Amino acid sequence: MLGSALRSAGHPVVAVSAISRESRDRAEAMLPGVPVLDVPEVVRRAELVLLAVPDDVLGGLVQGLADVGAWQGGQIVVHTSGRYGVDVLAPARAAGVIPLALHPAMTFTGTSLDLSRLEGCSFAVTGPAPVLPIGQALVVEVGGEPVVVDEEARGLYHAALAHGANHLVVLVAQAAQALAAAGVVDPGRMLAPLLEAALDGALRAEQPSSPDASEQTDRGAGAIGALTGPVRRGDSGTVREHLEALTAFAGASGAADVVEGYRALARSAAGRALAAGLVSSAAATGVLDALAPGTAPGTGAAGHDGPGREGPGTDDAAGRLHQKEEQRDDADAPYDPDGQEDDA
Repeated sequence: MLGSALRSAGHPVVAVSAISRESRDRAEAMLPGVPVLDVPEVVRRAELVLLAVPDDVLGGLVQGLADVGAWQGGQIVVHTSGRYGVDVLAPARAAGVIPLALHPAMTFTGTSLDLSRLEGCSFAVTGPAPVLPIGQALVVEVGGEPVVVDEEARGLYHAALAHGANHLVVLVAQAAQALAAAGVVDPGRMLAPLLEAALDGALRAEQPSSPDASEQTDRGAGAIGALTGPVRRGDSGTVREHLEALTAFAGASGAADVVEGYRALARSAAGRALAAGLVSSAAATGVLDALAPGTAPGTGAAGHDGPGREGPGTDDAAGRLHQKEEQRDDADAPYDPDGQEDDA
């Protein structure tokens, strides 16, 4: 897909590697007329080598090509892994290549539809300072927006993207399954406007107030400022009833992860809402009490820690919440050239 985008930007694509029938079909559709060759031959012909393979394969691919003497001094070698910076390209760097890591913060389908997703897409750009402009220019050429990410921050960067995008999908799946069990025929249609509005509000709240993000000294509440619902209102009774309903649903469907997910995210919401000054300590503590495993239905008393308890006891959590309020008041495998491009 990036090869096709670079070709559209005027870069000649001299060869592509594809092994399976599916990848060959994709190469023919995205790069018609480009010869399909084995990886060492692709590397031999190219001035810019684009490595779009799974994270766990990348290190072995780079080392394997170094072992057969495929890398050439002066080549630009770009990988699209979100997990790695340029350290993973060390075997190629020893041969004198120019190393770059360009990771699009986007999920892709493997079809031509992906080309439109590149427009305005942020790319994490990592590389030695002297060659960063090359990576930034390549991103701009395919319609993206380059964002420099330091080598040591790549792991956190990629974890953040995966946590946001992948777990959002899980959350939608859980909510849709519960709605279907409640008799909603088309859960996706019901969820779409609600989730789109919630996501839009949260993302808008994360945007800097100044055009120059470097001038920002206080993010304010950020996305949590867009929180609505029973946690924001301090409705511990509603939270307790939610857990009862979801527990019954889990018992009937086997979807125990829905209860665990609701409890974990609601506890996080309570803590973040308190820290942002959106709820009082008493309201947050009431919500945490309702969320505690072992709480008797219809009561506000939290049970003791027991098997399956997540995190510290509720009393400890409540103490920390009160303390925060007081403080606020006080002031390697062989390479697989057939791999898919990584996504977030």
